[in-house]
Formats: sequence, C-alpha cells, structure tokens
Amino acid sequence: MQKSKIEWTEYTSNPVKGKCPVGCPFCYAEAIRHRFHRPEEITFHPGELEAIKRHKKPVRIFVGSAIELFHDETIPYFWRILETVRECQQHTFIFLTKCPQNLPKEWPDNCWVGQSITSNNQAGSYIGDMLKVKAKVKFLSIEPLLQWADLPLQRESLPMILKRVGINWIIIGAQTPYREKTAPKEEWIREIVDAADAAGISVFLKDNLRKMKLHFSLLNGEATPFYKPDEWGYLHLRQEFP
Repeated sequence: MQKSKIEWTEYTSNPVKGKCPVGCPFCYAEAIRHRFHRPEEITFHPGELEAIKRHKKPVRIFVGSAIELFHDETIPYFWRILETVRECQQHTFIFLTKCPQNLPKEWPDNCWVGQSITSNNQAGSYIGDMLKVKAKVKFLSIEPLLQWADLPLQRESLPMILKRVGINWIIIGAQTPYREKTAPKEEWIREIVDAADAAGISVFLKDNLRKMKLHFSLLNGEATPFYKPDEWGYLHLRQEFP
C-alpha cells in the first residue's frame, strides 16, 4: 500500500503482482515492470492486505492498479482481498476491470466498481455485464481515450444508456505517459461530458488533459463543460467525485 499520484485515489495497493494477463499495448504498469526487472509470475502478497488493516484513517484505495484482478488467472486471489474489504469498512476500495464478465454481482457499500474502456465501439462498453453489477458506485474509466466514433444514434441515446446501467461517475484521460499522437480529440471529450451532464453523472477529467489546453472561455457567465469556477471565480478542470 502506497500513496498514489493518481488523482482520483489516495493510495494504491497490489496484493497480486506479476505480468498482467490482459496485456494492453499501452499499459504503463507493464512498462514499469520491465524497467525494474520485476518477475512475470503471478503471485499473492498478503502483506499488502495487512498494511491496509493497519491503516485506521479512512482513505480511498485503488486495489489492483498494476494488474487485472478479474482475469481468469487472477480472480481466485480476489476473494481473499474481499475479506479485507469487508473487515475495513472505514476505507473506500476502488476496483477497475477490463473483464467485467468476471465481476461479482453484489458488492459491499464501501466499494466503487468500474469498467475500463478506450472507445465507444467496444462490445459491452455500457451494457451487458456492468448492468448486472450492484454497487454503491459504478463508473467508467475512459482512459486512455483513444477513439470515439461518430455514431449519431448512440450520441442521442448515451445519457439514457448510462442511466440504465447505473453509472454515476466517469473518468476521462489521455494515455500515460502523455503522447501527442494518441491524445484524444476535444470533441470526443465534449460528447462524453455532455452525455454525463445530461444523465446527472459526476465527471473527473485527469490532469494529463491539461496538456491539450481544452477550451475554457465563459459562455453566458458560466464555464464551458470542461471547467468549473471555484468560490472566487477561478476556473478549474472538472474533477468531481460521485
């Protein structure tokens, strides 16, 4: 368990270590594993769970930040993690997956459960497996946002889809580390943010989107959808929580 630079969490914990079985080509965690010559073998580290138990102050903990916990190869370890989640009710545990078909259907109230996608043409991005999940917070992490196809029918129905699935938080970000050639288009971000606003969903724009210099002028005295004014009128990138 360690303090994190990820903006939407306070700590990360990786009780399961090794080469992620999903193998995304843009995975920052795999690059770090290679850099420090860490082993490929998937192993379980109960000491990570003991560290969580010793931490009494309530915090947000992203569990499995460096590996997919819900792949067929790793999910047997998840049930041991869940025991700690139930024991440590003071903490908020954040889980994120690219394998939503393996997610448990019922979750403790101190869990936020998300699906990671990179585009709007991935099968089951908004419906299907996440629809079956019951959690206090369900979210989409669209990071890195690599593609957002121009689908007029989906654009009109996106707020309805998000409501139907029960999504109450959306995270949007560029690839880590940031690369100009994979940076999302501003209109993609705008479409997602507009849909979230129409559905009444909190939006968290990651810091790496600042490099894009998103449009921030005021319209009719109100900030554009990417920014919100604070109590003194200064505009800040939207980083809302559910």
